[in-house]
Amino acid sequence: MMAMLGSSCQSVKHTAASRVQIITLDPGHFHAALVQKSMYPGVDSTVHVYASAGPDVEQHLARINAYNSGPQGTHWNEVVYKGNDFLEKMIADKKGNVVVISGNNHRKTEYIKRSIDRGFHVLADKPMVIDPASFEVLKKTFEEASQKNLLLYDIMTERYEITNMLQKEFSTIPEVFGTLQKGSPENPAVEMESVHFFYKYVSGRVLTRPAWFMDISQQGEAIADVATHLVDLVQWECFPAKSIDYKKDIQIDSARRWSTDLTLSQFTAVTKEKVFPDYLKKEVARDSVLPVFANGQINYQLNGVHVKVIARWDYQAPEGSGDTHYSKLRGTKANLVIRQGAEQKFKPTLFIEPVESQDALYEQQLIQKLKDVQANYPGVELKKINTGWEVIIPEKYKDGHEAHFAKVTEKFLGFLKNGDMPAWEVPNMLAKYYTTTQAVEWARKNQKTNTF
Repeated sequence: MMAMLGSSCQSVKHTAASRVQIITLDPGHFHAALVQKSMYPGVDSTVHVYASAGPDVEQHLARINAYNSGPQGTHWNEVVYKGNDFLEKMIADKKGNVVVISGNNHRKTEYIKRSIDRGFHVLADKPMVIDPASFEVLKKTFEEASQKNLLLYDIMTERYEITNMLQKEFSTIPEVFGTLQKGSPENPAVEMESVHFFYKYVSGRVLTRPAWFMDISQQGEAIADVATHLVDLVQWECFPAKSIDYKKDIQIDSARRWSTDLTLSQFTAVTKEKVFPDYLKKEVARDSVLPVFANGQINYQLNGVHVKVIARWDYQAPEGSGDTHYSKLRGTKANLVIRQGAEQKFKPTLFIEPVESQDALYEQQLIQKLKDVQANYPGVELKKINTGWEVIIPEKYKDGHEAHFAKVTEKFLGFLKNGDMPAWEVPNMLAKYYTTTQAVEWARKNQKTNTF
């Protein structure tokens, strides 16, 4: 039924229509709505939505309605088709030229492939794939997209978080950072850890998650899901604008996985479901506890640099906090560290910590090179502390996670308008998903026990 809801491996070339028309396919994750929290020049305000009937699409439409009636000042017009044949209907109708995909990851790779097959550009939420078999499909889909002059791109919001941006900026200054160390398995040169929470607020409201979010066969494990952001940041910060060959430049050393155990009452608070669905009942232990393998760690080498990334999901954040991020780049002159704990009032904070004892020459060079950073980020300052320096960042740069979706979308639209994309983007997307899917396979095959 149709309903109305008002108010590349080289320098890839793409052909864009004069006006972008968005299609939203099977929106099961709130990220699909966040793409529309802003309006964009050159983008049609009418968006066609294709999904099966149910709570996923209704929650998506409710979020769009909230943006339309809220301070965002959006005026999206959602034209909705609900039916089990939604994918075939979308392909037959071809009501737009850009498909936004954010939802159940079990079919996401299929959605991406079918969209490219039929000539749509695709903006996909992470992860594009959650297992090695899907990676092979994605690899061929990128080849097809290149042949058809189509843009296939994923939503990497963490590149737009200011502490990540400044960590990258300082790492490119030899007088401050030196060069990136190689590290070792015991003392990796790069460490990143992300902690998320099942119970959280989005756009000022408690987020209702679909029950399938707790099913790793549909959502994917942490290594394949949230760790995508971390692996992307490692590539983007440590080897900026450099193409990575996943066949030669990546080596998985080890990986592990462990569960977060949810009681039925916790599951209900997050999903609004009174009982565990049938597809989860086989996982339930002690009658009312669901172990969700939402935690994982990868130890790997990228271009000979030892890296450790950890993705974790706990039930609920401590009061006054939220999702947290830790990141450490070890340089020959200084470590660049992002902390977001209680001491930082749960706000991401960047520190510059010299490897050797501080001396006057290093401080002089740091202050001098700060001017180069300030040319790109006016207002950024340094505060001297016992361990080095804290980077003081003006509030104007701290726009929050939800705002980063508009920035990714604007970047994607810029690629479409200009008809090209940086040569490193496609090989590095492949490298990223090779890393995560191979790590999932490694953890499942080599782990003696699944609980830590």
